[in-house]
Amino acid sequence: MKSEQDARFSSRLGLILSVLGIAVGTGNIWRFPRIAASNAGDDGAGAFLFAWFIFLLVWSVPLIIAEYALGRKGRMGVIGSLAKVAGRRFGWMGAFIGFVATAIMFYYSVVAGWCVYYVTQMVASPLPVSVEQSTAIWESFQQGGLPIAFHALAMFIGGVVVIRGISSIERANKVLIPVLLGIVVISLVRTLTLEGSWEGIAFLFRPDWATLSQPRIWLEALTQNAWDTGAGWGLILTYGAYMHARHGVVKNSLITGFGNNTVSIMAAVVIFGTVFATLGAEMSRPEVLTIMQTSGPAATGLTFIWMPQLFARMPLGEVLAVLFFLGLSFAAISSLISMIQLTTRLLVDLGLTRRSAVISVVTVGFVLGVPSAVNLNIFGNQDFVWGVALMISGAFIAFSVIRYGVAAFRRDVVDVADGDWRAGRVWEILITWAIPAQAIVLLVWWFSLSATVYAPDTWFDPFDPYSVMTILVQWALVMGVFIYYNKRIVDRTLGRATSDPA
Repeated sequence: MKSEQDARFSSRLGLILSVLGIAVGTGNIWRFPRIAASNAGDDGAGAFLFAWFIFLLVWSVPLIIAEYALGRKGRMGVIGSLAKVAGRRFGWMGAFIGFVATAIMFYYSVVAGWCVYYVTQMVASPLPVSVEQSTAIWESFQQGGLPIAFHALAMFIGGVVVIRGISSIERANKVLIPVLLGIVVISLVRTLTLEGSWEGIAFLFRPDWATLSQPRIWLEALTQNAWDTGAGWGLILTYGAYMHARHGVVKNSLITGFGNNTVSIMAAVVIFGTVFATLGAEMSRPEVLTIMQTSGPAATGLTFIWMPQLFARMPLGEVLAVLFFLGLSFAAISSLISMIQLTTRLLVDLGLTRRSAVISVVTVGFVLGVPSAVNLNIFGNQDFVWGVALMISGAFIAFSVIRYGVAAFRRDVVDVADGDWRAGRVWEILITWAIPAQAIVLLVWWFSLSATVYAPDTWFDPFDPYSVMTILVQWALVMGVFIYYNKRIVDRTLGRATSDPA
């Protein structure tokens, strides 16, 4: 097996499919349709899609370019790469980015386990024919020990793939992503044949331009882009460390961003079309939208409560239900693999062997994910705290480039590959001004929501799962530890770095 410094993806296709494995996750299939429905106007959700597309260009793509380039230049995990580019004093920022992705991994594997369980449920049992039956399936699952068992299974699957190195990750994604895309296409074709589905699809794309006067629409669009593209997580940077020097970053970044959002649109067409086709004849549009917008426990309502019993109402619904949850499982596992790899690479940079690092990550990930598996309040708290922290992660990625010098970084690191497109001055402006501004606005908005909507009477209570203080306390503890141990962490990480191979 090649050393971590020498290992590379075998082809550009392998790299792109693996990075799409990062980007295409449950956020595309589980979260995006619900967010689109929640931000629709009276006439449709098209205006939200417009805002969402704008933020693909001004948030996600610039950060994806930066991450590819940082990984290719640093040839290390997120700590080593940021310390090399921004300076040793700022290695703690890389540590924080890595911790945020790892903290998300703890409960994301729980979601992956839910998806895998529902595949088995759709295969082994009749589809529920009512909301009550569907809710009973969910509650029965949650009340037993199965969430822990399937959380363990998800972590084990991810660990088996990662322990064999980047070539194993590439091979897995060459299977997972094409099959996932095939499932999405099959589901899309089936949806288009359903009577009444086109009303839902038309509603998805029809713009209600008046909604763009509401700041919430823009902020939700930015939040969704930060969630479902994987930009700013440090995951793409980690895979970028294994890309060939001859492969450009700008084309890869645009393929990644647009490819991810295309899957989101296809998933939304499937969900909107299916829901309108099955419920439109018996419910009014506001009632249908209420169902789509209702998140349920831990935002599970539409996916795990409604979709199974909607499939039961249509011809070939049993097959489509299995394919839907299989695709959701593949999306979740491919993203989970990247999270395990990120943390594994950090430990390898610190001196562990890959085998020891993976075993440690999987073991600790399982143990620290158990609370979220058994208690949805803890799950919700961790999702709230570390999901919002992704804004900080994105800002730290931009800061590392700014610290190096944006123009110099573009000249020395980004616009260097023959045959690649050029990022240009527009990218410099976006990284320097737009990314930090968006991060600040989003943070202010989330803190305002917490203080006025989520926990208006307990915003100062660190034990309230959705308070301002619970975010600030957990962030401060993690940042404080990494700042205090910054020199030790960076010295140990960079002390093992070798010269950058081409």
